Amino acid sequence: MPMRTDTQRMGWANSIPPPCTLIVLLVAVFALSACANGGQDPAAPAPEPRRVDPSVEEFLDHTLPHGTSGTVVSARDGEIAHCKGFGLADREAKVAAGCDTAYDIMSMTKQFTAAAILKLEMMGKLSVSDPMSEFLGPVPDDKRAITVHHLLTHTSGLTDQLGGDYEALSREEMLDGALESELRSAPGTEYSYSNLGYSILAAIVEKASGTSYERFLASHLFEPAGMRHTGYVLPEWRPEQVAVEYDENGEPKGRPFDHPWAEDGPYWNLRGNGGMLSTAHDMFRWHVALRGEEILSKSAKDKMFEPHVPEEEGGDSYYGYGWVVSPTEEGRIVWHNGGNGWSFGVMARFPDQDTMVFWVSNHAYKCGEWNLENLQRKLTLGIAERVLDDD
Repeated sequence: MPMRTDTQRMGWANSIPPPCTLIVLLVAVFALSACANGGQDPAAPAPEPRRVDPSVEEFLDHTLPHGTSGTVVSARDGEIAHCKGFGLADREAKVAAGCDTAYDIMSMTKQFTAAAILKLEMMGKLSVSDPMSEFLGPVPDDKRAITVHHLLTHTSGLTDQLGGDYEALSREEMLDGALESELRSAPGTEYSYSNLGYSILAAIVEKASGTSYERFLASHLFEPAGMRHTGYVLPEWRPEQVAVEYDENGEPKGRPFDHPWAEDGPYWNLRGNGGMLSTAHDMFRWHVALRGEEILSKSAKDKMFEPHVPEEEGGDSYYGYGWVVSPTEEGRIVWHNGGNGWSFGVMARFPDQDTMVFWVSNHAYKCGEWNLENLQRKLTLGIAERVLDDD
């Protein structure tokens, strides 16, 4: 089984050239954490114009290691500036990676879980200040103070996770295990990254909405955003649409749903905190949706992107709700990444510059040769720099 890498931290070197103010800013503040629609027809995506930025293309050609594969999309002012795959989504079948290839987006799933909670708050179904016991029933004394806000910000004190991503675990077993587990710290006192906390949030989405976690996301987030290729099982994936993952030796590890899943998606060690499938085009559509207020109100987005809690003492990155936030004098940088030991990716938004970068690889590591976690800074900033310089 792959190893999660969404709690390991990596600093950024301060060696970017000065032509672009935003890029200088990014080097000063970025500290990426190395991880972490119902009834639609996936064969009929909303068409997007294929755009290739020559400067981004040249940069990727010189930066990406030989043998890796994945997709990159970048946008500025609500329009795609560059979208293109590199390498193969499926080597055996010789299927090229592209902008409509679906990948495991890993811990980037958390932004959707957080958005679902905020949507429910907009609907009057809950408040982020509610104790989790309001939805889970009686809880042990040491966990009575845990609120929805604590779960969103990784300050609940709960352990990271109860077992492996693909271990069979029902919602009830997950909740029982969470309530029986030993806290790492008192609620609200420390930041401790917890995948388990986001699985509990997915259970709260179900209990507050009266429908399944994925169905709620599909109806209230994905469909309004035009995201026809995002979900666990509702998109009814064809195998050729979904990237095969490869380990550090280049051995195929299958697609996410080739591993043990329940009929309605991954088991509850993963559900709500990771394992969502999406495409570059859909992640761009999500970025566009976050520019407006059709899905989330301004006040909801303000909560999502508020720097609620520092990730480490004395650091310059904070956790919001499902996003990491780096506030600066020139504006905020909001981002999240995800990794599972086979794949790795980054979603970064620069709201004040109206720019986004998303890239993901289904073969992020090669033993003794390369590791895309170590290139995340160079890749993300390099793409952003070139998009912003294209005036």
